[in-house]
Amino acid sequence: MVHSGKSIVFIGFMGAGKTTVGKLVAQKLNRKFIDTDEVIEKEFNMPIPQVFNKYGEKVFREKEKSVITDLSGKTNLVLSLGGGAFLQEEIRSACLSNSTVIFLDISFESWKERLDLIIDNRPVLQGKSIEETLELYQNRQEVYVNHHIKIKVDYKNPEEIADEILATL
Repeated sequence: MVHSGKSIVFIGFMGAGKTTVGKLVAQKLNRKFIDTDEVIEKEFNMPIPQVFNKYGEKVFREKEKSVITDLSGKTNLVLSLGGGAFLQEEIRSACLSNSTVIFLDISFESWKERLDLIIDNRPVLQGKSIEETLELYQNRQEVYVNHHIKIKVDYKNPEEIADEILATL
């Protein structure tokens, strides 16, 4: 699958390891790694939480759509998408048609153990109870079923996950 030159797109809930694992996979395949949230931050010249506060989620999602649909059509890239990107139909269909989509599947229990590491720069989590966060997690699982490869990441280190992905590809 990899030899086709299709870009690889990582999806999954925030904090599942898309950026960390994506960088490792890109290194191992000698490809360029792009975190689409970082591209968006550069274009707005501010962190994503500020984009949400200043322009609102709708403006953020429009920019996210144009960045990802453009990049997913390019070859030999490894992309890490924001956790909510796949909620957009246009992003889903562009990625599924043009790229190899890998879903990093993390259980909510395992994810909760990472919460302290990620809470500060995730605007959609601000002010949410653990019950509300669980609901967000469950709702997003519905869109993550759209993928080519699913990798369980619970209790595995990034290196193990990257190696499993390379073996699967």
